[in-house]
Amino acid sequence: MTYSFCTQTRTTSSAFSASKALTSSLSSSSSSMKKRAMMMPGKTTTTSPLQRRTLKNGTAARMRDENDDDDVKRNATNTNTFRRAFVTGAASIFTASAAFFQTSSSAFAKLPEFQYEDSELRTAASGMQYADVVVGTGASPQKGQTIQAHYTGRLTNGRTFDSSYERGSPLKFKVGVRQVIQGWDDGILGAEGIEGMKVGGKRVLIIPPELGYGARGAGGVIPGNATLKFDVELVAVL
Repeated sequence: MTYSFCTQTRTTSSAFSASKALTSSLSSSSSSMKKRAMMMPGKTTTTSPLQRRTLKNGTAARMRDENDDDDVKRNATNTNTFRRAFVTGAASIFTASAAFFQTSSSAFAKLPEFQYEDSELRTAASGMQYADVVVGTGASPQKGQTIQAHYTGRLTNGRTFDSSYERGSPLKFKVGVRQVIQGWDDGILGAEGIEGMKVGGKRVLIIPPELGYGARGAGGVIPGNATLKFDVELVAVL
């Protein structure tokens, strides 16, 4: 029995030793595999301080690029908003500063004005005046139709504040639905005492404040109670 007991004891001890050896072998193998994985390209499981700094700097650079893109978009939006300044319905949407206006005025100064005689000016019941420089022979726009029109806008002191001719692209909008100031809708579609325009026509519109921007003016560029003078060319009815 003692032998048997001892035999069992020796067997148990041997099994324990074998188990311990196997565990050690597995641990060593696992450690070796981790080392090989860390050395293999694309298999790194940890990030060194240098790598963390690189990732952080890369993220910051992307954020700066995104912010720069946003600034460019905002600047472009402000410029376009200024150039479409009178397309406002009843109220102004000027957002550009007077500085932008001043830097653009030199280019505007080269734009020719429509020529007409004072005797050709007609005065409507609304107080708006107009003169046809060229009478169009094309289609007459109807309320709600989309049209294209070239224009130059000036104050009564002769200072130009906006021009599609300078941009080389006519303005596209729906006429008669308050997408522009009322003086434009009346001057193109026609109103009491005003004949409607036809495609190909060129007309001078002298718009009183109540049909333009009223007492508030627009964005520091058009003063309050300003009378506006527009050269308008009806390019197309779409």
